[in-house]
Formats: sequence, C-alpha cells, structure tokens
Amino acid sequence: MRITGAWITRPETRAVCDALTGAGYQALFVGGCVRNALLGAAVNDIDIATDAHPEAVMEIARQAGLKPVPTGIAHGTITVVSGGLPHEVTSFRADLETDGRRARVAFGADIAADARRRDFTMNALYARPDGTVIDPLGGLADLVARRVRFIADAAARIREDYLRILRFFRFHAWYGDPGGGLDPEGYAACAALQEGLDTLSRERVGAEMHKLLAAPDPAPALAAMQAAGILHRVLPGADAGAMAALVHLEAEAGLAPDAIRRLALLGGEDVAGRLRLSRAEAQRIERLRAHLGGAMPVAELGYRLGARDGADIVVLRAALGGRPPDRADWEDLRRGAEAVFPVRPADLMPALAGPALGARLRTLEERWIASGFSLRREDLL
Repeated sequence: MRITGAWITRPETRAVCDALTGAGYQALFVGGCVRNALLGAAVNDIDIATDAHPEAVMEIARQAGLKPVPTGIAHGTITVVSGGLPHEVTSFRADLETDGRRARVAFGADIAADARRRDFTMNALYARPDGTVIDPLGGLADLVARRVRFIADAAARIREDYLRILRFFRFHAWYGDPGGGLDPEGYAACAALQEGLDTLSRERVGAEMHKLLAAPDPAPALAAMQAAGILHRVLPGADAGAMAALVHLEAEAGLAPDAIRRLALLGGEDVAGRLRLSRAEAQRIERLRAHLGGAMPVAELGYRLGARDGADIVVLRAALGGRPPDRADWEDLRRGAEAVFPVRPADLMPALAGPALGARLRTLEERWIASGFSLRREDLL
C-alpha cells in the first residue's frame, strides 16, 4: 500500500528526505501525516523518523543547505526548515524510564522499538519517501476499522504519559467509529488511572480539551468521559448531557465546530483557570454563559453581541431548552446585528454632559430597541 498527496512530493519535503537518505540513513514519514493520508484527510504537519541521531541530523541538514532547529534535541527531535516549511525529524528511540509526564529516552536503529513507544496503533504507521506504508504493529487494520487502540498494554502506555487518557477520547472523537464504541481495554484503563491527570499541567490539559471539543462530533467521547468520572475530574461541575443536541443544531445552522462555544455548554467550575484559556477565550465564555438563561430577545442579542456570539447563544439556548430555533430567530438575529443606533452623544450636547448624557443615551437606546430598531433619529430626539 502506498500513500499519495501533494505534500509528499513537494520539493521542500523531498529535500529533507533526500538529505537523510543520501547520507545513508532512513527517512520515514510517521504518525499523523501517514494516518491522515490513509484516511484522505488533510495533512498539516510532517513528522519524519530516522535512524540518524540528533547531532547527525543537525549536520546533515546544514550540509544540505537546510535550517536545523534543536526544538527537542534531548528527546531526539530536530525541526528541519526547508523552503520555509518545518519538518519534525525525530530519531528512532525507546523509553528508558517515564514518570507519567515526561520520558528519558535512548536512541536506536530499530523501527519496531520506535513504534512500540507510541500511544495508539493507528499512530504507529510509517511510510517511505515513495509512499510505501510500513505497519510494524498492525495499526493499519485498526485504522481501517476506525478503532482507537493503545499499543500493547493500555495501562502501561497511560503510565508513560497520563495525557494519553485525554488523547484516547480525543482520537476517538476525530477518528473512531461512532457506532463501534470505545475500545473496552483502553476505556477501562483510562477510568482506572484517571488520578494521573492531576499531575499534568493545566496548559497540556487545556490544549488537549481544545482539540477534543473541536472535533466534528465530540458528544459520544464526552459522554463516555462523563460516565467514567474523567470529565468531572478535568472540569468539576461540567455536564455533557446536551452536547449531542448542540452538535445537531450547529450542523443545521451551518456553524463550524467551536471549542469555546461547546465549553460554554459544558460549564463547570473555573473553566478558564483549569484549562488555561486565553483572556479573550475566557471573556467569550463569560459572555455566552451570561445569556444562556436570560430573557434578552434574539434581536437585541444580535445588536449587543454581534452575529457570531448571538448565533452561539441561539443554538446554546436551543440545545438546553429543547426548542430548535426557527427562521424568525435567525432573521431577528440578522436584523439586530446589522442595526446601528442612530443617536450620537453630540446630538444631545451641550444640553447634557457627563452621567446625565450617558443616562439619556441609554434611555433612548432602550426605546429604539423596543421599537424593533424602527425609530429614527428625529423620532428619538
């Protein structure tokens, strides 16, 4: 079997592979780029495995006129920039010891040993520069079946890095068979070892939850997390019960998957702090949640919050309330988002100033909104 795609033949990527193979080393595409190519999905990041040690990769890249960056040299990873495109080149390696967060590795020349240290069988697929697929652990069958399965012993893989618990659910959301359920051994191991999540940094947990919630349909994975107690461990108080309804409503409304919108639905205690959200993300969640149970009309939501946040609140309210939005809701949202208050402060000056001016503007704005945005400047003044 061979993989194909414009990414595998572009000159920038060929230059990296040719530099390694020309020096007598292997250059094998590995992980996500191979997996996605086999699934017909977009390939964004290029990972290359090699039997060359990191120092050799650095020298080979320099001699080929490429730019090596030692982004993770202690773990065998050199970012080789070719024509402005980054390629993560990592030496074959095996774990010597792990503590659930990081590993001490030894470099080697054995592809099977390199494959065994990875997390899931579908991520232990390699391909030569000509696209020929190498499957040392039987991951191709799992990929075809859309089965997310840990390599060998699930508990052992999780103890190497507890983030793999969240990755298990994230990969199921993105690549698993929705009708096939989660791998029983992997699910049981995740449930049994979930306390290990407490040892991880909030940044790592937040990044993984972002990726999970951005999946086309994370509802089944989140439901499984909630049933095992894992969702509550990551986000105490969160509830994924309405997520399936939200995903359905998003699709009907033509809204792209959005992790922050879905986090607003999940709720929970200190979401921004626990997931290390950016200030803008935290403020957006706060805006959305402030209006979930409110009575502000849809048109006013559009006017005050804009089309994007207004649409989010429409579908969030519908998911929680069980009433899908109708055409009138979307028309009200559009009308409100396009409305422009016709009165300006200068229209009331110099007769009014300071707090009195602000109060009068608010009163006029409320009258204008109540009229369905129909009152003109002359009417209000």
